[in-house]
Amino acid sequence: MKFGVIGGSGLYEMEGMEGVSELTVKTPFGDPSDALVQGKLLGKDMVFLPRHGRGHRILPSEINYRANIWAMKSLGVTHLVSVSAVGSLKEEIAPGHIVIPDQFFDRTKDRPSTFFGEGVVAHLQFGHPVCADLCNGLEAAVKKVGVTYHRGGTYVCMEGPLFSTKAESEFYRQIGAAVIGMTNLQEAKLAREAELCFGTIALSTDYDCWHDEEVTLEAVLKVMAQNVGNSKAILKALVESYSPGGTCGHDSSLKYAIMTKPELIPAATKEKLKLIIGKYVS
Repeated sequence: MKFGVIGGSGLYEMEGMEGVSELTVKTPFGDPSDALVQGKLLGKDMVFLPRHGRGHRILPSEINYRANIWAMKSLGVTHLVSVSAVGSLKEEIAPGHIVIPDQFFDRTKDRPSTFFGEGVVAHLQFGHPVCADLCNGLEAAVKKVGVTYHRGGTYVCMEGPLFSTKAESEFYRQIGAAVIGMTNLQEAKLAREAELCFGTIALSTDYDCWHDEEVTLEAVLKVMAQNVGNSKAILKALVESYSPGGTCGHDSSLKYAIMTKPELIPAATKEKLKLIIGKYVS
């Protein structure tokens, strides 16, 4: 078991990691958001990557999601936790609260969200887009830290970088969504294709614009400072106590998903996707 953490807005590093080395990983899909930091946290192997790059310089739409997940997979990550700042779509999810979503609703446009194509087709199950076992571990960690949290709920992934219109925000509330963000849907899809266990820590920073006031960056940053400290404590608690149940099956998600006959897959594509499909396609 090896943990990977993709840090969102405000979470650009993980204090407490020992034996740290920075790795520049080359992938067939281009460069990840930044150098990956590898080391040990409380004696457990961990890889950390700031999603927007250090200094927050990459738009949600510009993130190379495929390269980020590929890099994690190439470094041996098996359990990936995505930390994300979100807006709340429910009164009971107040700024500062933690949400552990179990569903996603895609409102993005033209973002690459699959490793496949170029002569190979795969269709994976995605009805349950997070690993329940890992999310159980996240819930236990949140309880240990003592932060108010909500288990389950739908994360609406919007394009950004602007926040929602009020009409959009009210629509998402009508369909019962819990939070809205700009990044986690592609990470969840690609993690499933890469056969990684995946879970999200969604950090509520505001009430979006449905709550009769516009979202301001000033207000978001104020809550974010508190949220980042909480997320670091949650990750440490997770690493300290998590023991995988081993029953989710996400480490073999591709077993029956590849539709293309191996002999018809172009050699260049086989080589390009060897990290992902190599144990199924020779």
